[in-house]
Amino acid sequence: METIGRDLREMQRIPLAPGHVDALRAAGIGRHYQAGAWLAEVGAPADRFVYVESGEVEVVNPFSGERLVPSTLGPTQFMGEVSLLSGGNWSMPMRAVRDTQVIEVPRARMLQLMSAIPELSDIIITVLAARRRRQLESSDAMLVLVGEEDDRSVRQVAEFAARNRLPYRSHPIGSAGAAEVAASCGVPDATPVVVFGRDLVVTDPTPEKVARLLGLDQDLADDAVFDVLIVGAGPAGVAAGVYAGAEGLSALVVDETAIGGQAGTSSRIENYMGFPTGISGGDLVWRGEIQAMKFGTRFVMPRRVAALARCDDGGFCATFANNQRVRAATVVVATGVQYRRLPIERLADFEGAGVYYAATESEARFCRDAEVVVIGGGNSAGQAAMFLSRVARHVRLLVRGATLATSMSHYLSSRLEADPAVTIEYEAEVAALHGDTALEAVTIRTEAGDRTIPSCAMFVMVGAVPHTSWLADLVTLDDKGFILTGAAVGADSPYATSCPGIFAVGDVRAGSTKRVASSVGEGSVVISKVWEAVRR
Repeated sequence: METIGRDLREMQRIPLAPGHVDALRAAGIGRHYQAGAWLAEVGAPADRFVYVESGEVEVVNPFSGERLVPSTLGPTQFMGEVSLLSGGNWSMPMRAVRDTQVIEVPRARMLQLMSAIPELSDIIITVLAARRRRQLESSDAMLVLVGEEDDRSVRQVAEFAARNRLPYRSHPIGSAGAAEVAASCGVPDATPVVVFGRDLVVTDPTPEKVARLLGLDQDLADDAVFDVLIVGAGPAGVAAGVYAGAEGLSALVVDETAIGGQAGTSSRIENYMGFPTGISGGDLVWRGEIQAMKFGTRFVMPRRVAALARCDDGGFCATFANNQRVRAATVVVATGVQYRRLPIERLADFEGAGVYYAATESEARFCRDAEVVVIGGGNSAGQAAMFLSRVARHVRLLVRGATLATSMSHYLSSRLEADPAVTIEYEAEVAALHGDTALEAVTIRTEAGDRTIPSCAMFVMVGAVPHTSWLADLVTLDDKGFILTGAAVGADSPYATSCPGIFAVGDVRAGSTKRVASSVGEGSVVISKVWEAVRR
């Protein structure tokens, strides 16, 4: 960990070339800040790029007023966060340590410079990504959660933040950190709470409220027009966003949950080309998001498309669940699938309190030294079992069928069979769940009969239900709700649907290969047809 921290610090100090600084001076304005003046405040729009010419800038802990990050920014370095690319808000408060002279470039002009000067763009994106990774590693964050273990709404915010790679700090009720937050914000001690910065206590916290504070759920102009609306931010949708932006198309990517889709719940993908030691699904798709934003693609979430309609001009009008509307010349459907909710009594009572549909670091913290159950026979279930076996006392993988040979990659099933911390039970299912406010035990049913085991966590990763109900009758679906494309509907593209201008890629498309790599490929290739439709 110390080596990682050192590497990240070095990456954050990559200097800009003299020619890059000259370009900043030409595009921006000089500004002087006196010692103690704030250059950025939590929740304010990240609307400018700031290059330090002289002086020193520090990140501040809003609760104590002291320096939060050991290192500071000095001459030849620059302020900035990933939110600069997305149009979000500052998440770290920064002030001048001493009198400081800077060059400030408005965000829109900075994005133009980055597009025109690739070397400048490469340096900035490398540094911004390194800073976000450092925040995630060190939990230096202004989003603070108290009582994640005890309160379901706080836990939902934590899951949202984790899946979107948003840094946050979490304090158990009764801890010194929780007491500091309570005293600083004036809330009763031993109370679950979500705080942003120092003074903003989020009442009745939800992912939507937190997204608004961070600038992820941005306001769009009524009837804003895009070349392409990409619905779904999994591997296929993000890949489409990368290539749409690279081709100069105005693109909007929306997702009702998080970047990454179902792939984002995979703790480790080992068979994706170019990553011989593996990579988490969340990290893989997050890199794609940064890449897409570099090309100007916009991301908004959590935002659910409630309805899609054809406009008189041949384009499309999408209505979101909040009644806001956007228009697009074309639509790429990349909504993927969701794990099926099993018909088990009280399942909904324990969702988020012992029943999970993702296995990431956020969920793994509740499984330490415990017995956990994973349901499913596909790669996602296998990856979850391997990941959880590192923290849980024991993992039981329940498979409905008699073998894993047809549903799971051989390398993965072989590892599971060899791992003493994992037990695979074939032709098994969960018959009942037990507990008061949180899951405490699971009844497993096999041919040998029922038996109940103590367990605080059950991961459901079985079945595939496509997200297509919002499409109404615009496109033709198969009998399972997947979108028919290509020859099946008389289209000349394998990704074209029965409705001209609507394309489908990834897991939501009937007949697609349910793998991350193939989804990325489909999302990349479809943009050539989107471009033709837009320019027609």
